[in-house]
Amino acid sequence: MREGEIKTVIFQLLAKIAPDEDSETLEMNSNIRDTLGIDSFDFLQFIIGLDEELGIKTPEEDYGKMTTLEALITYIKSVEQQQSK
Repeated sequence: MREGEIKTVIFQLLAKIAPDEDSETLEMNSNIRDTLGIDSFDFLQFIIGLDEELGIKTPEEDYGKMTTLEALITYIKSVEQQQSK
């Protein structure tokens, strides 16, 4: 999946989790939770949504690797590459 497609999925899910925030203005190096005011439960729901939408499985110990938009995209791309082997 290309970066633009991944971003689209991320922004759609963030819009459901934080409907009062404009996730489209999220910068690549901004902390997702802090910028959008997402608590830990909402972030968990976001990760579960990503897993379902993208067909991946994110282990709990990797949640901390997904703090920024850039880190999240990099993580998803690496998981997709590993799964395609």
